[in-house]
Amino acid sequence: MTPDLMRAKARLAETNSTCVLCRGEDEVTSQRRGVAPLLGFLDEHLPLTGFSAADRVVGKAAAFLYIRLGVTAVYAPVMSRPAFDTLTTHGVPAFYDTLTEAIINRTGDGHCPMETAVWEITDPAEAETAIRERLAELTHHKI
Repeated sequence: MTPDLMRAKARLAETNSTCVLCRGEDEVTSQRRGVAPLLGFLDEHLPLTGFSAADRVVGKAAAFLYIRLGVTAVYAPVMSRPAFDTLTTHGVPAFYDTLTEAIINRTGDGHCPMETAVWEITDPAEAETAIRERLAELTHHKI
């Protein structure tokens, strides 16, 4: 692990952040859940290329968004195999404590809808579109 990734991992463990991105002395954090912080970083056009990221849970959807953000490495205590494969295929080193076959949804009765939305996708731009569409569907159904 690089110093930036070790720092992001340590900051994740010592704070209540859901994700921490580090590059040198720069640090970006969020307490939002799921893919929301990553989509927010993309929407805000934050310059995160070259940052290392530590995230509580990384599924394939989050992996694609980290690729879109230009991060150089990702760590998660829990990572899905599709996320690991996606990151490494795109040249992003991935580290985890527990590797799972899939991320489970928050109610524990099925797969994460974001991971399901990108299950068969291999292109990061296409994945971002699918994630945003699924999020819109889920938000619409809650209203």
